[in-house]
Amino acid sequence: MRIFFIFWVLCLLLMACGEYSQKATKHSEELNAKVKPASNVTKAHNLSVAKQLPFSNDLDFRLAKRGFIATIPGAQVTNAMGREVYGLAQMQFLEGAPKDTVNPSLWRQAQLNALNNGLFEVVEGIYQVRSLDLANMTLIKGETGWIVIDPLTSMETAAAGLALANRELGNRPVSAVIFTHSHADHFAGVAGVLTMQQLAEGSVEIIAPDGFSEEAISENVRSGNVMQRRALYQFGDLLPSSPDGFVSSGLGNRVSDGEHGIATPTQLIPEEGAEMKIDGVDIIFMSTPGAEAPTEMVFFFPQFNALCMSEIANHTLHNIYTLRGAKTRDALAWSRYIERAMEKFGGDTQVVFSSHHWPTWGNSEALDYLVKQRDLYKYIHDQTLRLANHGHDMIEIAEQIQLPEALSHTWANRGYYGTVNVGAKAVYNRYLGYFDGNPSNLHPLPQEEAALHYVEYMGGEEEIMKRARQDFSQGNYRWVAMVLKHLVFAEPKNQEARYLLADAFEQLGYQAESGIWRNFYLSGARELRHGVEFREEMQPPEEIVARVPLQLLFDAMAVRLNGEKAAEADIRLNIEMTDNKNKYLVVVKNGVLHGYPDRHSEDPSASLALSSTDLRLMFSGLVGAPTMIKEGRLKVRGNPLALIQFGRLFDKFDRNFNLVTP
Repeated sequence: MRIFFIFWVLCLLLMACGEYSQKATKHSEELNAKVKPASNVTKAHNLSVAKQLPFSNDLDFRLAKRGFIATIPGAQVTNAMGREVYGLAQMQFLEGAPKDTVNPSLWRQAQLNALNNGLFEVVEGIYQVRSLDLANMTLIKGETGWIVIDPLTSMETAAAGLALANRELGNRPVSAVIFTHSHADHFAGVAGVLTMQQLAEGSVEIIAPDGFSEEAISENVRSGNVMQRRALYQFGDLLPSSPDGFVSSGLGNRVSDGEHGIATPTQLIPEEGAEMKIDGVDIIFMSTPGAEAPTEMVFFFPQFNALCMSEIANHTLHNIYTLRGAKTRDALAWSRYIERAMEKFGGDTQVVFSSHHWPTWGNSEALDYLVKQRDLYKYIHDQTLRLANHGHDMIEIAEQIQLPEALSHTWANRGYYGTVNVGAKAVYNRYLGYFDGNPSNLHPLPQEEAALHYVEYMGGEEEIMKRARQDFSQGNYRWVAMVLKHLVFAEPKNQEARYLLADAFEQLGYQAESGIWRNFYLSGARELRHGVEFREEMQPPEEIVARVPLQLLFDAMAVRLNGEKAAEADIRLNIEMTDNKNKYLVVVKNGVLHGYPDRHSEDPSASLALSSTDLRLMFSGLVGAPTMIKEGRLKVRGNPLALIQFGRLFDKFDRNFNLVTP
């Protein structure tokens, strides 16, 4: 009996221990999955930044407030359903002193961006709506109405900004629209300042640089899925607004989450520039293609002595390569465009304003600002190539380049968006590509396969974790991130490795001066702790799809074609567009898709007749072929099975693929 009693007590103890162990494990996991405070190493790093930079200089705070007229409470903008598409109420924590979890230089930039929002006067007759979206919307008072420059990212924020100006300055129609360049935060809100009827009729002049339509669409067509996934990291869309989450993108605040659109320009500014009178306002345009954007322009207003530098000059070092993914930009051309603008307009300029941030007033002040922006990009360009010609590789160069104090202690040159490190790598890559000349790097193993070997060579996961914890405690976060990447890729279910890697990312994010570096690090930490945050697939608006040039559409389809599935296919589709009588031939052969305008095959697999709009909708996957056939919008002659076979050859991209795990 006594033995039974002892056995029974032991069982209870074991059960209790098991329950305690489970609770302890659960508690440990919950603790590991939580956001952590700044470590002592991070606190020391951020304190050193505070001591190095001229924080007593408050000129930018005075400039950012200058000309303030009014704002919207909380900078909150909602859509027709009442859903918030933009708002800064959660950013009020920035009104205090810098927190340990934010680089104090980035905190300063975040304050300048978020806490100075609304409508501002640049000079009498020129006004800006700032921090009601990622970019600025500028309003020029013409003889009959507003000339709107860059109508923001979404219809809702553009409409709210225009309504604010009309309320405070007097109601005026929009007499013209100017798109400075081909990035969506400068044109996609156009339907908020023009009606659909005005857009359809082209009754309001829309001026843009030559090549605008193709570049505005193409950047997001061929590599759109991967670029959108990475943009979630870059702009901190996955992060809450808080001192240990999103604080700024450096270039501005968040991107608005409303309705996006596009409009076809009625007038294009050629590469050699142009002079125009728009609604009684003289404007001198200077084209600047291939630097900050594939197609862009800056312009001068003689009657206001005002120079608009678009996104060529900002109160930050900009991206020579953007982390969301895009073509590498030309730093030398960028510098030369700023030089040319100074030569052309500098003598008469009394104020410089841009598509982001706040203006600079006064001729000498404006020129000093532009000189330092010019030299910023040229220094990175020239010194990268100098070190490359000494035999240094891309990583070595990025670690070595330090701006001279005359440039680095200028607040407008700090790396809040782009960084010297990434800029140097971009210049190297533009001239020399990713390969550094070392044969070891010529044909490396894929990272998942390499990770298995790294883990084995380093003595296995226990030894790696032991040493990684030691390095983490010493503040060697970059090294911990490099090492644990291999362990996570070799053993993706190793929660301890994921949590420690997340902790390393987090501290690196807290130290980052660049808003988008911070967003990448903290987004990676969040994903390691909680997994991929599923987001619904976004279908492009039919309005945008209907404007996609057909050749771009076929380029995008060619990217989605599964080469293995299509290797043996031989399909020729004749396409007749019923609305404009244009024709196309689409061919799939040798695992490749080609689209040929103004051509038909004498022996097609099938012939399709539909409108040009329906062709775009069908090939974009927005409306299926069976639906169009049923509704009488698509007629098929020849072998209908060829169209079915054709449709089965294309991949559907997953918007929620992994970034920090296999």
